[in-house]
Amino acid sequence: MAVQVYIVYYSMYGHVERLAEEIKKGADSVDGVEAKLWQARIVPETLADEVLGKMRAPPKSDVPMISPNELSEADGFVFGFPTRFGMMAAQFKAFLDATGGLWKTQQLAGKPAGIFYSTSSQGGGQETTALTAITQLVHHGMLFVPIGYTFGAGMFEMEEIKGGSPYGSGTYAGDGSRQPTKLELEQAFHQGKYIASITKKLKEAA
Repeated sequence: MAVQVYIVYYSMYGHVERLAEEIKKGADSVDGVEAKLWQARIVPETLADEVLGKMRAPPKSDVPMISPNELSEADGFVFGFPTRFGMMAAQFKAFLDATGGLWKTQQLAGKPAGIFYSTSSQGGGQETTALTAITQLVHHGMLFVPIGYTFGAGMFEMEEIKGGSPYGSGTYAGDGSRQPTKLELEQAFHQGKYIASITKKLKEAA
């Protein structure tokens, strides 16, 4: 049976979703791994449709939704979300808040997980968003898998603006018009491949 890697995310303007797509490609490039894209099911959405409309947020894509309890079916994860004031967006926090049943039965303990994110500016939380999100993994007993500097020269790029950090891949949304760059997408692909490889090794060793 293939190793299951779930890329679970919340994306308001599509930037996180674009990274998620590339992470899936990277994970799928590892033999014996099946990666799946999921949007976090948030009931209810914390922002009303009227508010989302005024914020010019596009409609949700057709990527399927996942409920918190379905997370137990995966062998590894990559969680993605935008930032709000340097921390995980409330929408994804609400999703994780609903995983109490999984915590009680320790169904996620020992499973590897990575993090990716989008911020509006360079000082908007490219590191703090991931750092503060790690607490969610810790309470579940999950194994945080940062990318460190395994992306190589791309981690030291100084000629262009690039999101991401040793914590995980990332992008800058700006006013919403900026899209992930080629380098940011390459880093996302690398993260997917890297975490999928580690998830596979852990499952085979179990």
